[in-house]
Amino acid sequence: MAEVLLNAAAGARDIGRLVGEGSGVPVPPRVPAPAEVLPEAPAVASIAVPPAPPGLPATVPEPPPPPDVQVPPAPAALLGPTGIGTSALRLLMPRTATAAAGSGPVEEEGIPVPGLYHHPIPAPDPVRVEEVSRRIKQWAVEEVDLFPEDWENQFDGFHVGRYMVACHPDAPDVDHLMLATRLMVAENAVDDCYCEDHGGSPVGLGERLLLAHTALDPLHTTGEYEPDWVASLSSDAPRRAYASAMRYFCEAASPSQADRYRHDMARLHLGYLAEAAWTQLERVPEVWEYLAMRQFNNFRPCPTITDTVGGYELPADLHAQPAMQRVIALASNATTIVNDLYSYTKELDAPGTHLNLPVVIAAREELSERDAYLKAVEVHNDLMHAFEAEAADLSASCPLPGVQRFLRGVAAWVDGNHHWHQTNTFRYSLPDFW
Repeated sequence: MAEVLLNAAAGARDIGRLVGEGSGVPVPPRVPAPAEVLPEAPAVASIAVPPAPPGLPATVPEPPPPPDVQVPPAPAALLGPTGIGTSALRLLMPRTATAAAGSGPVEEEGIPVPGLYHHPIPAPDPVRVEEVSRRIKQWAVEEVDLFPEDWENQFDGFHVGRYMVACHPDAPDVDHLMLATRLMVAENAVDDCYCEDHGGSPVGLGERLLLAHTALDPLHTTGEYEPDWVASLSSDAPRRAYASAMRYFCEAASPSQADRYRHDMARLHLGYLAEAAWTQLERVPEVWEYLAMRQFNNFRPCPTITDTVGGYELPADLHAQPAMQRVIALASNATTIVNDLYSYTKELDAPGTHLNLPVVIAAREELSERDAYLKAVEVHNDLMHAFEAEAADLSASCPLPGVQRFLRGVAAWVDGNHHWHQTNTFRYSLPDFW
């Protein structure tokens, strides 16, 4: 990917062409050629446990790692660009892998979807993985009572510790990794319990999502009715998880970062509702309609918080630039099609009809299951190439250190997301199309 970005950067454009002249969007100043060093994220010994809302029990502070666990320090912050034409070369975290599927280092387990354009990565640090896994299990069991005992095997098989360590290689410490890990687990609890495997249903989904969303975006009401709302936040596992994970996140995030996350979660919930409507109508959407839904029902809330997890902040005006929004959207769309491809056989084996891109293409374009699946691979690859090209343009035209680091973080999340899907053989297996 670095070569792709370097080539694209050779024809760097003025930032005004990316965000639109006269649009009212502030244009970042161009950085002079001498290298700028991105300051390292401030060291954080521990992230304080935020207070619970009135009426809710305070969260249990996380214990420090046991004496025999040595949590490794985060990688040092990367250098900024060294001038026009070379800035994009440093967009990504250092890696030994190449951009072609099937090349680069051997993955720890699982095989990639044949023909899928991706970047293999080294196995995530096992010490960090173990510690994140220990802490998230403790949080799920002791703080939010997330699942009954007979779901424990599925929780463990999700391998969320490996997932988040792979996706956030620049997190300064395990405390910061836990910010993303709690939110990821909470999001999946809502998906499973409200929409999918564990009692989910399209019937009444809007009500459940709206009330759960108030755990992220607090209700401002009268004193008479506030106690009822506060009590509702502990009424089921998804809301308990949302409320707790968001308290931790808001303690570490700026108000702007927290509001950005709430916005992306509202997008996610809107996507859930569109998919639920198609289920109730027993309708297979057009391919473009499905892709529109997937732009909302996708992983976007995860890469968009990469700066919070990294211990820094991309300023709101830079995050809101149309060019940055397009990069984030393309990355999120590509990572979600990865999920469609790896979960294809799992969803075919589940009761009922599950919409995913190969299923929709097969129905709407009258293709065989195999041809539809292969076309879905092409759609993913097109999205990935567009993401890389747009990221390279933005990197070259706006070589500010914060922008560079955020783009690296999004790219690392894309790669880590694929790594987790490929290696999670507990959950996923590939169809026999080759």
